[in-house]
Amino acid sequence: MQTLGSILSVIGMLTVFGGAIWLLVVAFQESVGWGIACLLVPCASLYFVFTHWEESRAPFLIQIGGGALMGISGVLLGGGAHS
Repeated sequence: MQTLGSILSVIGMLTVFGGAIWLLVVAFQESVGWGIACLLVPCASLYFVFTHWEESRAPFLIQIGGGALMGISGVLLGGGAHS
């Protein structure tokens, strides 16, 4: 199970990274100001997603999917709390 967990972890990280780059490209296409804000201000990307849902829906959902894969890999790798 560790091999599967490791593979899912890598795929999840790459998916999150790809979605983040895609979202940054969408923000720069909207305006240079939005792109710079999303690059430098911590919550600007989330605000951009909420205010520009139609343009940013796909990259945001890609990131959510990658996060889900990383969560599943954490369970497979035994990353939960032990008692």
